[in-house]
Amino acid sequence: MSAFTLDETALRTVVEEVLRGLGRNGAASSNGSAPAAAPAVVAPRVPQGRFGVFNDVAAAASAAQGAFLQLQQAGLAGRSKVIEIVKDLATRNAVEWGRIEFEETKIGRLAHKVEKLQIVKLVPGLEWLRPYALSGDHGITLEECVPFGVIGAITPVTHSVPTICGNIVAMVAAGNAIVVNPHPGGARCAAIAIRAINEAIHAATGIEHLVCVIAEPSLETFDALCKNGTVRLLCVTGGPGVVAAAMKSGKRAICAGPGNPPVVVDGTGSLAKAAADTLTGAAYDNNLLCVGEKQVFVLEHIADRFMTELAAAGAAKLNSSQLAALTAAAFTTAKDAGGCSHPVLNRKLVGVDAAVLARHAGATVSADTPLLFAETDANHPFVVEEQMMPMIPVVRVKTFDEAVTQATKSEHGYKHSAIIHSLNVEHMTQMARALDTTVFVKNGPSTAGLGLGGEGYLNYSIATTTGEGIATPRTFTRTRRCVMVDNLRIY
Repeated sequence: MSAFTLDETALRTVVEEVLRGLGRNGAASSNGSAPAAAPAVVAPRVPQGRFGVFNDVAAAASAAQGAFLQLQQAGLAGRSKVIEIVKDLATRNAVEWGRIEFEETKIGRLAHKVEKLQIVKLVPGLEWLRPYALSGDHGITLEECVPFGVIGAITPVTHSVPTICGNIVAMVAAGNAIVVNPHPGGARCAAIAIRAINEAIHAATGIEHLVCVIAEPSLETFDALCKNGTVRLLCVTGGPGVVAAAMKSGKRAICAGPGNPPVVVDGTGSLAKAAADTLTGAAYDNNLLCVGEKQVFVLEHIADRFMTELAAAGAAKLNSSQLAALTAAAFTTAKDAGGCSHPVLNRKLVGVDAAVLARHAGATVSADTPLLFAETDANHPFVVEEQMMPMIPVVRVKTFDEAVTQATKSEHGYKHSAIIHSLNVEHMTQMARALDTTVFVKNGPSTAGLGLGGEGYLNYSIATTTGEGIATPRTFTRTRRCVMVDNLRIY
């Protein structure tokens, strides 16, 4: 495969995104499950060159290619064993790995870091790969899902180890090996988890480097991973800059891009349930989930009652002056902070606790408050931007048509996720068609769209940009056809 160079604009975008992401580490979280005063977990430096941990992309890709060939020899039984190992380790080490990730990234809530690892068992495996067969007068045809080989995976700081574990299950079920280039802000926890996984895989199967990780990821290692001829497929779970660069790489890329999920409440159902569900989804891991509720559009005749129910569910309301203070802290137009005339998110407040946001607003709430909310107009930065903070804006609208129009505008055509609380089937249908999102949840929290409280399966890579949807093993396969002409048809 010929080499290529990412264009200068794409490179600059990725550099800026990584630097902004690294800035998140400046804001520690202090929730009830992990007080700010708690001693930090100091993760040891992970030895390199063994069990998948590398600094050099070429060496990692070469090792992964060798492991891929070994996995082929191990057959479906070998894949099944690896999946069993990863799910077991994610469950047994959830508390330790969750705490290490929390202490490294300093965003989100510890309890949810742990839970996101405990539910890796919901990621589908080999059962998702089913051959397709045809039989007719001229013989038989069999189509099977086969692996690409080595996949380059870009993982986010928001869910570093859970995303890696989910990717391993799906990608290895499909028969692939993986090279992970994690977000620099979550690189240490990624290396610790991947080394432990490889040690267990090696002990059970003799395969040492099935999942490789770049221990010190950077723009250069990302570029090298995209260029490497051994890497046949890219999977990107991250921000728009990294997604754009991957899609210009010349390789096929499966990209989980940005979202800004709106909620519409039309008042035909229980307002108490709608409020409680909204809190559940928007407060989860301090609203780091890409599917999480980011803004609510509620019909004006029920808006006050809905906000009363939000407060009853445990959320704390900000008044207009408090909202203005928080907005000034959460967004910037200062050039020295990377801003311009367009408000830019203050990354240091991404994923911090509601109590931390309240202090910036000049308000005092209890340390265990899960969510803040405030009434805004439809053009407010908290509505327009994907802010990933436990603060949800509530917008009054006169009609359901206006609610759908404003929800569609706020989602920006990302086609990621949306939520409605309604018993009116026509309203559900109208909103589903208008937003055309990959995930559409009716009468539940956003997390139900990932199998948590709703039917379905889990993965933390949701390929909205490139259209594959919530990743499954089939996502990471190519299709091969085998044809026997005029024979083997047995009737």
